Amino acid sequence: MAIAEETKAELAEIAARYPRARSGIVPMLHLVQSVEGYVSQEGMQAVAGVLDLTVAEVAAVATFYTMFKMRPVGEHHVAVCVNPQCGILGGDRIWEVLSDELGVGNGGTTDDGKVTLERIECQAACTNAPVMTADWEFLDNMTVERARDIVSRLRAGDPVQSTRGPLIRSFKATARSLSGIEDDGLADQGGNNATDEMLAGLRVAQARGMVSPDGRSSNRSDSESGRVK
Repeated sequence: MAIAEETKAELAEIAARYPRARSGIVPMLHLVQSVEGYVSQEGMQAVAGVLDLTVAEVAAVATFYTMFKMRPVGEHHVAVCVNPQCGILGGDRIWEVLSDELGVGNGGTTDDGKVTLERIECQAACTNAPVMTADWEFLDNMTVERARDIVSRLRAGDPVQSTRGPLIRSFKATARSLSGIEDDGLADQGGNNATDEMLAGLRVAQARGMVSPDGRSSNRSDSESGRVK
C-alpha cells in the first residue's frame, strides 16, 4: 500500500525533532505501523527517503526490535509472558489455553482479524506475574479465566481497562501514541499506580534505614519513589 502524503509529512515532522534526523527512526517506524498495522516495505522506503538512508539501514532497525512487526497484525495484539517467573506462575497455561481456543500459534492472527497472539519472553513486569499485555498495555496478575474474558471482550469490541493506565484501544492507536505524534493525554492516565509488590523492596529499605552507595536515602514517600507510568 502506498504511503500517503499526510503520513510522509508526519514522518518528516518526527525527524525534524531531533538534532540528527536519523535518531527519529524508531518513532517513525511506530508511525508507519500505526497506519498499516505492520512495517511494510513501502513504509520502510518512506522512512528511508525522509532520513536519506538505504532501505537496508531502516530494515536493520525494524527487524531488531520485536515491537515492530513484519506482517499485518490484528486489530488487537495480545502478548502472554512465558519467561520463567510468569510461566511458572501461570503464563504457560494461559498461553496454552488462549492458543488452543483462538486456533493460532505464536504470531498468528484469528480468522476474524481481531487478535494476534504472541509469546513474549519478558514484559519487564515480574513483580505482578503472570503478566499479559493487550496493545502493549499491562494486564497484571492474570489467570486463565481473566485472560479468556479479556480476549473475548476485545473480540466483541467491548471496553477493556488496562491495569496501569487507559482503556485499551487498538494496536494501531497504540503505535501512533508511541510515535509521539499525539498521545491523547495517555501519559497522564497512569497516575501513581505502583502496587504493593512493586514497593516491597523500597519499604524494606526505608524500615531499615538503608542508603545507596552514594549516600542517598531511600526514605522517600511511595508516591515519589513508586510512580510508574
